[in-house]
Amino acid sequence: MDKEELRILGNLDTIITRESVRATIDSIVWRAEQKLTQNPEALLAWEPVPLAIYGQGLPDMIRSGWVFVLRAQTNTGAERHPNSHQRMMSSRGSGNLQIWDGKKWNSNRLISDTGAPLERRWLSIPANVWHQAVVTEENWAVMSFHTVPENELIEERPDATDVKLTRQRRYVEA
Repeated sequence: MDKEELRILGNLDTIITRESVRATIDSIVWRAEQKLTQNPEALLAWEPVPLAIYGQGLPDMIRSGWVFVLRAQTNTGAERHPNSHQRMMSSRGSGNLQIWDGKKWNSNRLISDTGAPLERRWLSIPANVWHQAVVTEENWAVMSFHTVPENELIEERPDATDVKLTRQRRYVEA
């Protein structure tokens, strides 16, 4: 990561470690985990995070925030966001967020230890870059920041019947 991206991640990291922010995030993680428990077929559950909880100092390019809980012992499958740069942080647990470089999947093992360097806890994923999460023994809670509002965020996945096609969905409908 370049210095500017590390500065942005450091700024986000400072904001989300505020006690008031952590308390709100923890309650959202709990609700997302309940949704995942209620749907045994789901690989993940999510909830948008109101940007107001972060207070002052959020970088201007951040237009939405999210909590995702990824199911233990799963691979969530390839996805990308054609309209958003994603910045993701491991919040609880750990996992491997893999990035496709056009030839192979590159591993980024992320942990939730707040004392660890940013590069061990955060990942920056430019728009239109394929990524997938490989989750080990326990559910993995992550925070995600996007450069589009929550009702505009598009997730794109390969079509199961034709690898040349993709399927799109929005996490929140307008």
